[in-house]
Amino acid sequence: MRHLHLVVGGMGCRRCVREVTARLRDVAGVERVVADATRNRVVLSGSMEADDVMRALSASTFTARFVTDEPVAAPRS
Repeated sequence: MRHLHLVVGGMGCRRCVREVTARLRDVAGVERVVADATRNRVVLSGSMEADDVMRALSASTFTARFVTDEPVAAPRS
């Protein structure tokens, strides 16, 4: 399963989280959307394509960019 981490500018309230979540939930391959309005972060899980994710938010007032600075869990032995 793939995980994509985004910073979504303008997502600062519950209504905004609902809108962003609804847009991203409709992207092909998205299985899970977790949004955090306090940090303006969204984590997507599934088999989605990055271009499709960005296209889903392109017609909105939100600005999004992918981030790679999220902590990665250490592999279990």
